[in-house]
Amino acid sequence: MRMSRRPYDDLLAFLEIARQRSFTRAAAQLGVSPSALSHAMRGLETRLGVRLLTRTTRSVAPTEAGERLLASIGHRFDEIDAELDALSAWRDTPAGTVRITTNDDAFDSVLWPKLSRVLPRYPDVKVEFDVSYALKDIVAERFDAGVRMGEQVEQDMIAVRIGPDLRMATVGAKAYFARRPRPKTPKDLTGHACINLRLPTYGGLYAWEYERDGRPLNVRVDGPLVFNGAPQIIAACLDGFGLACLPETMVMAHVRAGRLVRVLEDWCPPFPGYHLYYPSRRQPSPAFAVIVEALRHGG
Repeated sequence: MRMSRRPYDDLLAFLEIARQRSFTRAAAQLGVSPSALSHAMRGLETRLGVRLLTRTTRSVAPTEAGERLLASIGHRFDEIDAELDALSAWRDTPAGTVRITTNDDAFDSVLWPKLSRVLPRYPDVKVEFDVSYALKDIVAERFDAGVRMGEQVEQDMIAVRIGPDLRMATVGAKAYFARRPRPKTPKDLTGHACINLRLPTYGGLYAWEYERDGRPLNVRVDGPLVFNGAPQIIAACLDGFGLACLPETMVMAHVRAGRLVRVLEDWCPPFPGYHLYYPSRRQPSPAFAVIVEALRHGG
C-alpha cells in the first residue's frame, strides 16, 4: 500500500506515545497538546487502516500491530537523529543534547564533579540527567547513555569506566549502637533494625551484599523503614532508626565526622565502580564524545 503522503511527523508522534505510554507525557516531550496528538494518531490509523494504540481512561499501549511498527522503525529514527547530531562536527564547536540516566551517588560522586569543570567550555552542549535507581532500557527510552556498576553492564553495550572501584559500607548512628551491640558478622544483621532500599526496576528489596575470602553472602534484612532513595535512608540512619548499607562515597563524610559508625568493614571488599554505557551501534556525536572523554576514569 502506497500512502498519499509520508506521515513522518505522525510516525514520530506515534513512537513517542508508544514509548511514553501516555499522550500527556508524549505531548510534553514533543511540545504539542495531547488533543493534537490524539488527532494525529486517529489520522495515522485511518490512513494505515489498522489500529496502532489501545486506549483506556488510564493508560495507552501499542496493539500487536503497533508493537511491530515500534520495533521496525523506532531504531531507524534514532539512527537518523544520531546522524543529524553528528553533523555538528561541521560546526566550530560541539553542540547538541546528551541524555544520561544515572543514580544519585554516581551523579554526586563522579558525573557532576567532572562535568561541572568541562561543560562551561562547551556552551552549546546540553546534558539532561535522569536520576533514578531504576535500571532503565536506554534504547527503548531514548537515552544516549546510562551509568551502572561495572558488573551490571549488558554485554552488547560499550562500557567506559568513569570511576574508581567502590566498596559498600554498613553504618549506624552512635545513638543506635548505644541500644544495640555492633554486629560482628553479616548474619548478626537479622537481629538488627535495618533500613531497606526498594529497587524500582524489580520492586523487590535490595539484599545487602558481603564477601569474605572470596565467598559472597547476601543478607535479607528487616526493619521499620523502606525507602526508594539513598538520601532518605541516610537521614533515617543519622536519626538512629536503624542500620544502612550504601556505597561508602555516600556515608564516609558522616563517619569521619563521628555522626555514623561503620561496622562489618572487613566483609566489604572493593568491586568495579561506575561505568558509562551506550549501544555499540551508536555513532557518537561530537557532543557525546565530549561527555565521554570528560567522564573517562583518569581523564
